[in-house]
Amino acid sequence: MENKTTSLRDALALLKEMPGQLVETHVEVDPAAELSGVYRYVGAGGTVKRPTTVDGPAMIFHNVKGHPDASVVIGVMASRERVARLFGCKKEELGHLVRKCAEHPLMPELDENPAPCQEVVHKATDPDFDLFKLLPAPTNTPVDAGPYITLGMCYATHPDTGLSDVTIHRMCIQSKDELSIFLQPGSRHIGAMAERATELNQPLPISVSIGVDPAVSICSCFEPPTTPLGFNELSIAGALRGEPVKMVKCLTVNEQAIANAEYVIEGEILPGSNHVIEDQNSHTGYAMPEFPGYNGHASHECWLLKVKAVTHRKHPIMQTCIGPSEEHVNMAGIPTEASILNLIDKALPGKVLNVYSHRSGGGKYMAILQCKKTVHTDEGKQRQAALLAFSAFPELKHVILVDEDVDIFDTNDVLWAMNTRFQGDRDIITIPGVRCHPLDPSSHPDYTDSIRDIGISTKTIFDCTVPFDQKDRFIRAPFMELDPKKWLHG
Repeated sequence: MENKTTSLRDALALLKEMPGQLVETHVEVDPAAELSGVYRYVGAGGTVKRPTTVDGPAMIFHNVKGHPDASVVIGVMASRERVARLFGCKKEELGHLVRKCAEHPLMPELDENPAPCQEVVHKATDPDFDLFKLLPAPTNTPVDAGPYITLGMCYATHPDTGLSDVTIHRMCIQSKDELSIFLQPGSRHIGAMAERATELNQPLPISVSIGVDPAVSICSCFEPPTTPLGFNELSIAGALRGEPVKMVKCLTVNEQAIANAEYVIEGEILPGSNHVIEDQNSHTGYAMPEFPGYNGHASHECWLLKVKAVTHRKHPIMQTCIGPSEEHVNMAGIPTEASILNLIDKALPGKVLNVYSHRSGGGKYMAILQCKKTVHTDEGKQRQAALLAFSAFPELKHVILVDEDVDIFDTNDVLWAMNTRFQGDRDIITIPGVRCHPLDPSSHPDYTDSIRDIGISTKTIFDCTVPFDQKDRFIRAPFMELDPKKWLHG
């Protein structure tokens, strides 16, 4: 099966054909915490507080309080199996597939034809323009700073190079024509563009495309070194789709947007505006739930995005996700797997068969590497592979190494390897004092005085592989290879 989805609506049409992958409701739902509260039980998974449902269906809410003409969809990518079926591969192949696409990018193209995303136009100069009324943006919990856009594809162009890029950032509606946008310093390309625009004392034109196909959403989450500054991740999505992502000129700013999006926000990030208080309206002290499963603290260093227009399709579909959900795991994790495979295979070809960015780390903190040792000189290369994984993805905290007979996508099998092929006094390798991720609450000086700054961590390798010279002692019990259908359906 090939990937033929070039819009969110294409993806939803495919899901409707797959039993158990999409549910729809016409019961009224309040976007203020209720919508996410419902989906927690339907299919959020990930690091969401239990009880939650792992690998549940996506869900469309057609009756959203205060927004009679719009729907909200959540969880489109909240199942690895579902993403694989949308991409036309097996779930075990996702990292390899996306890596291949990153190596053969297909650049986006400007389409001069009328764009679906501009069927309806609202300009900020209109007397009734109000983001709170135009966008059915949910809050995840009752203590969120405000309504959040969690799946907005932020597209901008570097003031010096003219090269464009796309990334995803959390954005909170602050007023009728203003959004706060969190740009973590030094971590994402749009942030570097905003900082340079401030040096030039000029605004940064930006488009935010909401409601796009899964190829765009997932490929937008690539990070360096696979996609350095100036690499347009929409080109990876183009390769994955088999055709370029179509772009359209914005109506009120000098930028482009994704033509098939459901919504597009056009605006400018104002120079030197990185002092916006995220919870200025709610005063809760929190932003929204982040991928590690905890509430994120409201930032006092968000940038101001001044909105010039909102365009959308007729009867648009707002796409959203829950920060700690399995959807984030797949969006962050699949590009991480591709990046790790890319770097390791160049240095140690054939020694790592596959990588899984585990859901317990939100797709960022933990990776499981399936290693293969064929000769005695391969011993030790598995640990070198772990070091390369840390280099490929600096936010990675833990790496678990297993042999080729272990299913890395089955946590019980991985823990079996840890229980039978691992000794804590010889198979743990720690690398203290390394920059990791600031959202890990244990990476904080208050946790231990060995941590000098927020975001410093101890990276750890758990080597659960069998020493090469002892492989004969660790052969799993051989069962007959049979097709059970004869007995199950006979």
